[in-house]
Parts: sequence; C-alpha cells; structure tokens
Amino acid sequence: MRVRLFVALCAVLAVGLTACSGSSTPAPSAPSDVAKKTIPFDGDWGWVQQPSKMELGVSHTQDSLDDSEPDAARARGVKILSNDGAIWQNIHLMGFGTLNPEPSPGEFDWGSLDQRMDLVKETGGKAMLTLCCSPDWMKGGPAGETDWDKLERAPLPEHYADFAKLAAAAVQRYPQVSRVLVWNELKGFYSDQENRWDYEGYTALYNEVYKAVKAVRPDVQVGGPYAVITSLDPGQADGSAELKGDWGVADQRSLDIVDYWLKNNVGADFIALDGATATRQKTAPPTIDQGSEKYAAIEGWVRQRTQLPIWWAEFYAEVPEGAEAGQSAPASAVADLGAIAAMARGGAAGALKWGPQGSKSLKYAALWTDSTKDDGGQSTPLTAPWQWLVPRLSQGNVEIGHSPTQSLLAFRAPDGVLVVNTSDQEVTIGDNQIPAWGTVLSDRDA
Repeated sequence: MRVRLFVALCAVLAVGLTACSGSSTPAPSAPSDVAKKTIPFDGDWGWVQQPSKMELGVSHTQDSLDDSEPDAARARGVKILSNDGAIWQNIHLMGFGTLNPEPSPGEFDWGSLDQRMDLVKETGGKAMLTLCCSPDWMKGGPAGETDWDKLERAPLPEHYADFAKLAAAAVQRYPQVSRVLVWNELKGFYSDQENRWDYEGYTALYNEVYKAVKAVRPDVQVGGPYAVITSLDPGQADGSAELKGDWGVADQRSLDIVDYWLKNNVGADFIALDGATATRQKTAPPTIDQGSEKYAAIEGWVRQRTQLPIWWAEFYAEVPEGAEAGQSAPASAVADLGAIAAMARGGAAGALKWGPQGSKSLKYAALWTDSTKDDGGQSTPLTAPWQWLVPRLSQGNVEIGHSPTQSLLAFRAPDGVLVVNTSDQEVTIGDNQIPAWGTVLSDRDA
C-alpha cells in the first residue's frame, strides 16, 4: 500500500493544503499525491467498525464568512466549507452572529438569519437551526430593545408559548431547515439556590417548542436537551458514581438533566449533548486518547437509556498540558480527530464543530483562519483530514483503530486509511516517520 503525507506534513513540505483537500463527489477520491511510502498495519490494531453513519457539521458563530469580510479571504473560506467542509450548518435563531428576530411582539426582523441561510445555500450545506436565544421582551425586558449582555437569560415561563410561536415562524420561513436544537446548554436554567439545573423548566419550554414546530412542519427533526456533560476531577462533590474514566468524573447534575428530559419530553427525534475533555477544575487530559474516551463513555451511558440518535451539538477537545493549542495548532487538530474517532466508535449520529472560522478567542482548531483579515480564509492542520472524513463517515463504512504499541490512531475506509500521531513525539512505523501531531493518508490494500 502507498501513503500520501497529509496535513501537518503538507505544511512541513510547504505544499498547499488545498491540494490535499477531499472531493465533494458522492464517491470521494483520495487527496493529491505529496509523497509515496508504505505503512504497515501489523499486529492487533483493534479495529472497530463505526456502528452507524455519522454526519459532521459546523455551528456558525459571531464571524463566519459574512458578506462584510474581505472578498478574497471570504472566498477562500467559502471554498473550504463547500468542499466537504460540512454536511450540516447550524445557525442560531438569535445571537452568535444573528440579530433579534422579533424585537417587539409580532414585529419581525429576519435579515441576519436570511444572510446566514443564504450562506448555507451558497456552500451546499444542510440547514440546522438552534432555537436560542429569546428576545428581551420574553425575559422581562422592554419591547423594541435588545440588551446583548442579557442574551443568555431564559424566557420567562409565561412567555414559553411566545418563544414556541417564534420557533414555528422560523421553520416556516426557512423550509431548508430540517433539524432544530431546542435552546443551547440550558442557558439561564441553572438554580444557584438549589445547586442544580432547572431541568423541569427547560423541559416545559422544550415541550412547547416541540409541539409548535411539529404543528407547522412535522417533517422537521427536533431534539434536546443540549446539555453540557461536565467533567470533574476525582473526589469533587457532585461527581457521578457510575460514569467516570481516565478523563475524569461526570457531573451528576448534568446527567440528571438527561434522565429527566428523556422521561418527560413529549417527543424527540434525537438527543443533543455537549462536552469538553478538560474538567471543570481545568485539568487537561493526560493524552489525546484518554480525553477522547469521554465521548464514547457518555454515548455508552446514553445508550443504556435511549435509542435516540446521539448528536454532539458542541465538543471541545483539549490538548495535553504543555502542547500548543489554537486555530492552527497541529495538536488541536489531532485532539479534534481523536474526539471524532471516539464519537464514531461509540455510535454518534453527528457532531458539530463550534466556530469553524478561526478566532483568537477560541483555543481550539478551526477549519479556516480568521477571514475577517485580508490574509484569512486559509487552510489549517484540521482542514484536509476533516474534509477527508466528512463524506466517508457519512457513508458509515469507516473502521477506527489504535496501534497496540504506539500513539497512533487510524480511520480505515474502503479507499484509504487516515493515520494520526496523537503524541508530541515522532513515531516510526515501517520505514516512515510521522512527526509529532502529524497525520498521514495511506492507500488501502486491495
């Protein structure tokens, strides 16, 4: 079999990453040749077939290929997004790049949402809508005004029906929306007094929205609770007695959200979760593999309770202590790939990359650099392997494997094998040296 040096190696060899991009055709082709070598996959790699198809997507945030960006930079980013950058593109009803859609009762302003929906059309994506956040007048503020400092407040119970009505209006306006997430991370639903989430209040809001959306668009897939499954250091209060691992201990308060919502929602087409590999105490995972295992463990816990498809609405893969993190950091790209591998192995139906456009405010990998800058919209170490994985994971025929002796992760598809070095040390396999946080693509044997 032959190997084509990929991603981090492309950068080392000063080869443009766009030359390594995958194709958006139904039967994806391998990236262009950079170098040819042979990689042996000897020994027990422990290959696991993904149990279900997995669709990757992105959530657009404050800046994300907006019309106001420099033309050349935006065009580069659009090309990346269009070329297997995402199957799904998620947009928020209000906030995170969109304005207040109903500043006063019955008075709508859809302009910013229209622009984001146009971006989805332009880049050939499938539209998803996060039904968050709510206009000020639904949470006790004056009509006609928007205080963005109060964006993350929940609507008052007496306005749950008003928010549901707005949600219904949105899915009617945008027929391309075929999936919605109800609210975001239970924002505004935490009770300091009770030291727990108000999952009763959230579920009441969810049920109103579910019924309103299904009444006007029964075809739309609706899911929740979009709960953050927080990790804690061992020994911390509120730690789960049953869900723990090398990645930490799950916060029982987060799990309680899921249990209550599953028992009390009026209907759901999928379950949405959120989580980072670092703990609340800021402890980073010792290795990429140990941190990533959190996603598979949580999926196993959920599978004991429901057969609903599992979607990761957000995920934040931290790098080990001492490794550089950021939009163009190879370690951050590898951390994301490790998370995707664990999710796919655990049977996730989908995962959304939060903030695909690079930003100094986020210390995680991006799919393109900040296109608000003239030189932005460039590929990153994550771009090419992500584009390679998007169509193949969605076909459902990828196997995930780990080397029994080295820090190597692999995705094996019928037409190739993507190999990832999950450590900060160069790894030798056969006659090949894979650099720290490096990624290579090998042709699969006939």
